[in-house]
Amino acid sequence: MNFSPNAQEVKANIEQKLSRLFGTTAADASREQMYKAVVQTVKDILAEKRSKFKARTNKEGGKRVYYMCMEFLLGRSLKTNLCNLGLSDEYKNALGNLGFTLDDLFECEPDAGLGNGGLGRLAACFMDSLTSLDYPANGFSICYEYGLFKQKIIDGLQIELPDDWLPGGEVWLVPRTDRVFTVRLGGRIHEEWKNGKLEIAYEDTEDVEAVPYDMMISGGDSEAVNRLRLWKARDVRTFNMGLFTQGQYTRAVEESSSAEIISKVLYPSDNHTEGKLLRLTQQYFLVSASVQSIIRDHMAVYGRLDNLPDKVAIHINDTHPALCVPELMRILIDDYCFSWDDAWDITTRTMSYTNHTVMPEALETWNESLFSFRLPRIHMIVKEINERFCKQAWDKFPGNWSRITNMSILCNGMVRMANLAVIGSHHINGVSKLHSQILIDTVFKDFYYMYPERFTNVTNGIAHRRWMCYSSPGLAGLLDETIGTGYRKNPVELAELMKYENDSAVLDRLRGIKHDNKIAFSNFVESRTGIALDTHSVFDVQIKRLHEYKRQLLNVLNIIGNYLDICDNPNADFYPRTYIFGAKAAPGYQMAKRIIQLICKLSKEIENDPRVREKLRVLFLEDYNVTAAECLIPAAEISQQISLAGKEASGTGCMKLMLNGALTIGTLDGANVEMAAAVGNENIYIFGLTASEVDELWLSGYNSALFYARNDKLRRIVDRLNEGFAGESFSDIASYLLAGHGVADPYMCLADFDSYRLAHEQMYRDYLNREDWTRRSLINIAKGGFFAADRAVKEYADNIWNIKPVQKK
Repeated sequence: MNFSPNAQEVKANIEQKLSRLFGTTAADASREQMYKAVVQTVKDILAEKRSKFKARTNKEGGKRVYYMCMEFLLGRSLKTNLCNLGLSDEYKNALGNLGFTLDDLFECEPDAGLGNGGLGRLAACFMDSLTSLDYPANGFSICYEYGLFKQKIIDGLQIELPDDWLPGGEVWLVPRTDRVFTVRLGGRIHEEWKNGKLEIAYEDTEDVEAVPYDMMISGGDSEAVNRLRLWKARDVRTFNMGLFTQGQYTRAVEESSSAEIISKVLYPSDNHTEGKLLRLTQQYFLVSASVQSIIRDHMAVYGRLDNLPDKVAIHINDTHPALCVPELMRILIDDYCFSWDDAWDITTRTMSYTNHTVMPEALETWNESLFSFRLPRIHMIVKEINERFCKQAWDKFPGNWSRITNMSILCNGMVRMANLAVIGSHHINGVSKLHSQILIDTVFKDFYYMYPERFTNVTNGIAHRRWMCYSSPGLAGLLDETIGTGYRKNPVELAELMKYENDSAVLDRLRGIKHDNKIAFSNFVESRTGIALDTHSVFDVQIKRLHEYKRQLLNVLNIIGNYLDICDNPNADFYPRTYIFGAKAAPGYQMAKRIIQLICKLSKEIENDPRVREKLRVLFLEDYNVTAAECLIPAAEISQQISLAGKEASGTGCMKLMLNGALTIGTLDGANVEMAAAVGNENIYIFGLTASEVDELWLSGYNSALFYARNDKLRRIVDRLNEGFAGESFSDIASYLLAGHGVADPYMCLADFDSYRLAHEQMYRDYLNREDWTRRSLINIAKGGFFAADRAVKEYADNIWNIKPVQKK
């Protein structure tokens, strides 16, 4: 097959697909038919490249990485694949000859409902980079029928609607019904020694079939095509025709579809027992199917498992897939008769683990009774792992029960998944220098004393081709012209842009590109909301999952201060600014939902006052997703990274915004620390308490009311919450800041407010010098190469996974 067809060949391929799939011609085809025909032609190219790449991988016999993650936030695939394949122009021209536009077809594709936030977006970026750099890699996740949810804002309230993405998205999936695996849940376990071997018998289990659906992942200017395998749950029981014949239609359907609940929804609410049970089931379903698939593929090539760590790297991305450890042990011991010691040696040399948070609620724990009920054999193995580990810990720390208790997997009736992942992995890494240091100083301090050689850092990175080259073609064109195209494959070459930091012509073009992107985003917003943004205002952006520690509330408090100042003096000199938020709150997270309502109600009040609206606007982007981000990020001028120091592991949105020339205002938290080191303190706006100062303030007794009492501006802002906006009082948020439920202002918005406000106002004063602002924007772009996923993936490959790129043919 020709991997680089010209426009005429593309046109012929599309016409052939239309005829075969739909029995129609381009003249009579609907937009949806044309979209699916185009996708099929792209899949044909990817499938052929995948076949050739897989054959070279098998021939070399190199090691492969298997990346386990509960989510992959891919966004749309058509545009990315065409850009990666270098075929955008050919398809654009071919479709033009057929009476269609490529941009219209892009709109036929929904964002894949396979992810939620930074974790899933990082996984997608890493798959992109692994493929672009020709590493043999496979991703594993669940084929969710519905994504997290579609967000609808009604009178400021977040309403969750089903994210039914498959009707437009399943065209990218390749069902592999020849690779179905059975996952056993519940039941009872019987152990019996026969001929010197422990045999495990299962009784009354609830068996579920895991059916794989493969999505091919392309890379930028690469010969590789890797695979993301998504598992869909299917009941092993056949349809009960007897019940149906008797007229018990509903029961017959329920019996045959009960297992499908497992892959129904991403992150079901777990504030009740049924939700917790479903989440645990989802995690084991993903892990069991994936590890069985890995073992099957490995045996097909090598016929033995003692060399598994030499040929396979299994990466646990956050705690959700931590059950990989006992599941691999189960397969090695129960199915392949390995001794415990040999199985444990293979497992710990195969597994590695990335921690993504220090937040206690994200360091998953499960009720042990629930765990043993749902996963009885896995519970037995976890108990044995824990018992043997505790004996080793006792030898290392004799008599130190407190330390051993802290490190134990099983404690006080709970199963600690992070501890399981650490004990079962040969490497554990954080995702920024600060985060990794916090892990060994606090969360995993005792493990670090025991296994110091296991701990390392790999700072996150983003797919710079997608987030800069494809999302901002104007910027990519300027870079190609000034520094060449090498940065697309070697992002450190972005540093060459520093030669132009004082070149007025280049700075003028860079400023023009930013304004063009602002116009494009304004058009995007107007087409969806009817709101026309002032493209000459500053686009001040905070796009993050809505969580208290990310401190959207701190941002809003400052905006309220802006609003009150303008109301007091409408004629004051105030540079127009547009604050833009994009965020979803977890369905059961009431405070996060109230903050969304506060943002929306404040926006409504501002919109109703023409005097204020000319200088200040607040936009909350409903149902923020990857597609919206691809339009917003190139338009952003200020990037808000304002989490409480010590809480954000890394962040990746900050990197996307930086590489598109936005200037950052942030605390010394997560990747901000390394970004500040890269660009210099004069090109980033750092404010607020450091992580150590936060700890010291808590120890000395943080009293938010003192900050409230000492600061007239802050006091007026908090008091205005009681009065509210657009007819809605937010006295509960005022109480949260001053009285709280146990702890007032738990993320220190009031403590950091004045420092934040002053740094923010300095940004706007500096913005008035457009030449200097653009120069600093250029510096951020030039220094952003380190924050590309290509660099991060190479560090994982060299230092953790020990994998090599497949040699080009």
